Amino acid sequence: MSNNSWSAKQYSAFENERTRPVRDLVAALPNPSVGLAVDLGCGPGNSTEVLASRYPDAKVIGMDSSEDMVQAARKRLPTLDFELADIATWDPPQQFDVILANAALQWVPDHATLYPRLVGKLAPDGILAVQTPDNMEEPAHRLARQVAGEAPWAAKTGGVKHPPRHSASWYYELLKPHCGVLDVWRTTYHHPLAGAAAVVEWFKGTALRPYLDKLDAAEQAGFLARYQALIAEAYPALADGTVLLPFPRLFIVAGPKQA
Repeated sequence: MSNNSWSAKQYSAFENERTRPVRDLVAALPNPSVGLAVDLGCGPGNSTEVLASRYPDAKVIGMDSSEDMVQAARKRLPTLDFELADIATWDPPQQFDVILANAALQWVPDHATLYPRLVGKLAPDGILAVQTPDNMEEPAHRLARQVAGEAPWAAKTGGVKHPPRHSASWYYELLKPHCGVLDVWRTTYHHPLAGAAAVVEWFKGTALRPYLDKLDAAEQAGFLARYQALIAEAYPALADGTVLLPFPRLFIVAGPKQA
């Protein structure tokens, strides 16, 4: 999946809804004060802004693998530092008081190695704070996979693979040997959207990208029309035309064992 296909404008179309989970995550951080914090996969800077507001005296760095996202974040928060880098290969020399990863790590493979490695980048009282979508079995994702396997798109989109996602208990068991602080929870948000077309617009910014990246403009239009028809059936509108989109998310707050 090309990092260059990330669109800050498309992602930000539902900024308030996408930012609410990171507000909840940052509010759960136990650190009373922070010297150095990093936002991994910062996107257009909405999550970085929440982190910087919680810790106004901290040095806060944002990092993303998309040039478009980094440029949008720099424009939004010109006093903060934003870097172009890949989470999978990120290996800074310093230790962090907070490592925030909001809706980012689901794109990175090998969580069995990644999560303990990130805990290893924490200062002694540091916290890793992660939020990932936990919705691969929700209708929106199942229908995307269904359409990707149909003609005429399957030749290009049928082989798209997503990095595996795991259960809350899997992450707890993985991190427990490395952590003195560990809290894992799941929340389902219900986002009011303006009909099936808005649901499609939401997922165009994230889950549909791996499929749409492989199609030309005409193929994309056909794919999206078919997907929207199925979405309209799976997410029936309320009397006023609103669709409530259920969106489960997994949260992890973890800190290293004390020496």
